[in-house]
Amino acid sequence: GTRVRKDGRLEIDVFPTSTFDKVTFAGFRGACLMQPGVDRAEATRRQASFYRQREPDGGVALILGAGNVSSIPPMDVFTKMFIEGFVCLVKMNPVNEWAGPILERALAPLVDRGYLRIVYGGGDVGQHLVEHAGVHDVHITGSDRTHDLIVWGPPGPERERRKQANDPKLKKPISSELGNVSPVIVVPYTYHDDELAFMAANVATMVTNNASFNCNAAKMLVTSRAWPQRDAFVGLVARELGRSPARKAYYPGAFDRYAQLTTGRDLNIPGRAGDGELPWTIIRDVDTSNANDPVFEVEPFCGILTDAPIGAAGASGDPVEFLDRATRFCNDTLWGTLNASILVHGKLERDPTVGACLERAITELRYGTVAVNHWPAIGYAVGSLPWGGHPSATPADIQSGLGWVHNTYMLEGMDKSVIRGPLVVRPRPLWFTGNPKAARVARRMIQQELAPTWTGLARVVGSVLF
Repeated sequence: GTRVRKDGRLEIDVFPTSTFDKVTFAGFRGACLMQPGVDRAEATRRQASFYRQREPDGGVALILGAGNVSSIPPMDVFTKMFIEGFVCLVKMNPVNEWAGPILERALAPLVDRGYLRIVYGGGDVGQHLVEHAGVHDVHITGSDRTHDLIVWGPPGPERERRKQANDPKLKKPISSELGNVSPVIVVPYTYHDDELAFMAANVATMVTNNASFNCNAAKMLVTSRAWPQRDAFVGLVARELGRSPARKAYYPGAFDRYAQLTTGRDLNIPGRAGDGELPWTIIRDVDTSNANDPVFEVEPFCGILTDAPIGAAGASGDPVEFLDRATRFCNDTLWGTLNASILVHGKLERDPTVGACLERAITELRYGTVAVNHWPAIGYAVGSLPWGGHPSATPADIQSGLGWVHNTYMLEGMDKSVIRGPLVVRPRPLWFTGNPKAARVARRMIQQELAPTWTGLARVVGSVLF
């Protein structure tokens, strides 16, 4: 469905997409908030624009694959091929090039027909392909540094001249999904103990998944210093992190980034780390007024979570004041535009004053995905929601990137994806760290996705409950 908000902005529902989804993800919904001026007629006119062309041009899209999550390259292929109309050349990242042969088998119908090729190599291969005359379009999932190297050339006066003159070295279209210092905003309220425990497990999951080598991993815990439960909540997050075994720090540069951001800090390190591992680490009580602190500007891309209280200890714990201040802090101080999460009690959501402030925060936060009460990575995983950095970025100040992937409804003119879910979900969601039923449920969910049936859905539900 669609609806026009009080501010005149159009929202388009894109999740759940089926009755099976509604049962599997009960209580969750996702929508596209469109940019100002995009009404229903304009959204319909621009939808699936490639398929509205009578004789569209062909082309080759180069996809520089992510090194951290093996599902990213194929989902980028589906976007470039089926939404934008390119045949695709994927260069695997050396970090996870082991996944290449598996993807070739999985995508054999596209490979066999010549629509897709998967190749391997380092930066020299990537540079050759980017500059190749046979490549018409580039998409990268990686760092802003790699993006700028491709678009503007190596650091130095020539790069700055190019930026000032808007004269990029790369003359081809490029889209990108880059990093983020991802905030989790916790709205002050008197939460019950079980609510705080669930919220803490939720935040810990956002940190620990994939050893925290996710661009959407929680990195900044934004709370009100005046919130009476703040210290207890941070302690619960630390406890949950301590329950999760340390993981191999497999991504290049992790140890250097960890040392850069933690040296000389007040740290809470729950649990232990073995050889080749990094410990889950909370950087405690940073000064949010110091906008130049590296923790606000550098994506850790390892298991660091920064505790960032806003306001003075004796200040008001008013949720409206806090939400306004937290929104400004995230927009003006934190690097990145990919995703943000807001944890808020249902009673506050339903309060007319706080609810209006919450909607204002969702609208004003300059992030491509804003999730209420859950990990924004849900928006990445379900596929129907557009995924990417907020469109306020520019090629010269790329932040988390420009352009959208996934977006199976083929919409254009989006401002952001908005995900909403209940504060507490029972049983705990499949993706929560430490869920003992995850493997069994996941196998049944895969079968259900492959061939949806009511019997298959019953098996999924049964594996969750029993």
